Parts: sequence; C-alpha cells; structure tokens
Amino acid sequence: MFSLLWTLIIGGLIGALAGAIVSRDMPMGWIGNIVGGLIGAWLGEAIFGSWGPQLAGMAILPAIVGAVILVLVVSMVTRGIAR
Repeated sequence: MFSLLWTLIIGGLIGALAGAIVSRDMPMGWIGNIVGGLIGAWLGEAIFGSWGPQLAGMAILPAIVGAVILVLVVSMVTRGIAR
C-alpha cells in the first residue's frame, strides 16, 4: 500500500515539475499531474531507457523528459480542440 502511495506522490511531483518547465498545466489539476507524471515516466523510460537515479521505481531524468513531452502534446491537443 505504501509503495503505491509513494509512486503516486512521485508521479504527481514529476507531472507538476514538467508543467512548470514548459509553463503549462495538465488538465484536472493534481490528478492530471499524477497521470501525466506516470505516463510521462513510462514514455521517457520507453524512449530513453532507465538511466540515472531512480525513485519509486522510476528513472527520474527520463521520466521528467517524458512528462515534458507529454505535457507539450496534451497542451497542443487541448488548445486545438478549444479553438
């Protein structure tokens, strides 16, 4: 139970950090940050591998890069729909 909670917290922080880096937010607040961080971690590790320091089973640097990519894509898609 604690490891799931820890993974969700780290995923939320990665998602929030990615949003801060690109100055855009994920939709749905913290839930969006958690989902963005977890999917971004998966995406980053799939593209770049699992190098660097790890926390809660996620390689931090590839996870942040993957989350930044995800936030950019989601913001471009949601801006396109809003028009």
